[in-house]
Amino acid sequence: MVIIYNRKCMQVVSGTAYAYANCMEHSDGNHRTAFSCWDGRLAPVFDTATLLRVVETDSGEIIGDQQETLPDDLPLKKTLRMVDLGIGTLICGAVSRPLQTLIAAYGIRVVPFVAGDLEDVILAWKEGRLEQSGYSMPGCCGRGRRSRTGENATERRILR
Repeated sequence: MVIIYNRKCMQVVSGTAYAYANCMEHSDGNHRTAFSCWDGRLAPVFDTATLLRVVETDSGEIIGDQQETLPDDLPLKKTLRMVDLGIGTLICGAVSRPLQTLIAAYGIRVVPFVAGDLEDVILAWKEGRLEQSGYSMPGCCGRGRRSRTGENATERRILR
């Protein structure tokens, strides 16, 4: 399998079969970000989460906010549901490596190991403060907060 990535869409090529993920940023500049949620907080483990808070932004301003359900069985169904919803970025707690890889293969940017009250996390994301240590899962990210891809948190930008 060869993965070809450009800024707008991801193309997965396997033999003669081609799969194209939807461009997650709408042509009008809007962007949809999903926050996995549980009991008023960011869900501690995305793999078992069944609720998403989907926030749509335009030029940094929230223009839409809704709650959506996720299937609780197969990871592929969960991923395809996010593709159907037009999610461009997923902000979540812990996530298994295979599920994170699957989600990323569909062009959805994953920001893992985030913790906190859901409303506080959304506000911090909107204001560009999500990388502050108060939103890191305890014991997960330590100094420099490195992701599984080796990016430093200061090198990442949360898309709005």
